[in-house]
Amino acid sequence: MKPLTVDMLRAHLIVASFTALCAQLLACVALLLLPVSQQLFSSTPFRLLAVAAIVSGVIVTREFAQAAFDSALQSRHVTSHEAHAHAHARCVAIAADCPQCWLVVLHLRLTGRPFVLAAH
Repeated sequence: MKPLTVDMLRAHLIVASFTALCAQLLACVALLLLPVSQQLFSSTPFRLLAVAAIVSGVIVTREFAQAAFDSALQSRHVTSHEAHAHAHARCVAIAADCPQCWLVVLHLRLTGRPFVLAAH
C-alpha cells in the first residue's frame, strides 16, 4: 500500500476515534446527569445512533478542513506545484504563517495529497 494511502486511512481513523471519544464522553455525562438506564447504551438503536454520529463527525470534520484549505488557497497561504518531473502528483506547499495550518494539513492527509511545510 502506498504511504499516502496509509496516511489517508490513518487520518480518517484518527478523526473517527476522536469523534467516538466525544460521543462516549457525552454518553457518560448523560448517564451521570440524566435518568437514563444503562441498558439504553447496549441497545441496537443506540449503537446505530453512535455509528451515525461517528460517520457524521468524520463528514463534518472533512467539510471544515476543506473550507480551511479553500480559504488558505484564496489567501495564498497554500500553493500547488509538481512534486517530481516524472510524477503527476501535485505537491502542496503550506506557508509557515498559515492561520489554519492544522486544518489544512488535516485536509491534505484526509485526501491523500502530498504536502510540505514551507519556510517563510
